[in-house]
Amino acid sequence: MEPPQQIEANAGADYLEVISKAVFQSGMSWAIVERKWDGFREAFCGFEPEVVAAFTGSDIERLTADAAIIRNRRKIEATVHNARQIIEAEDEHGNFRSYLRSHGDFEATVADLRTRFKFLGDFGCFYFLYVVKEPVPSYADWCASRGVEPVALS
Repeated sequence: MEPPQQIEANAGADYLEVISKAVFQSGMSWAIVERKWDGFREAFCGFEPEVVAAFTGSDIERLTADAAIIRNRRKIEATVHNARQIIEAEDEHGNFRSYLRSHGDFEATVADLRTRFKFLGDFGCFYFLYVVKEPVPSYADWCASRGVEPVALS
């Protein structure tokens, strides 16, 4: 199994995109999400947190009718919420990387991410942190510590 591609996250949009991919992949075929991802980038304005955070009810209605993306209302609403949380974390810590590194260790970071961001569970947090090159345990060790079987990450 090949791990997902890691990125150099430089701005809130990079982080929001990876969090959103983790959110929309939850319970879905990764292949479907990958096929539609260009549509997501367009629909969510390049995942610019300030733009997405300003989405209104009519924007959410428009997105629930957009066949270019997965039209799950709760996950669309979560993406808007998560954009607001990225902005808040950046305001509190200067930038999102500083927010991520303010927790001390992997487990504390995951606990805070799960509290702050909607639709981001343990696996989504692991995926997110791995992709943005934050320290994570080995995937096999992480799965073993949770008593779960490893799955393909891409």
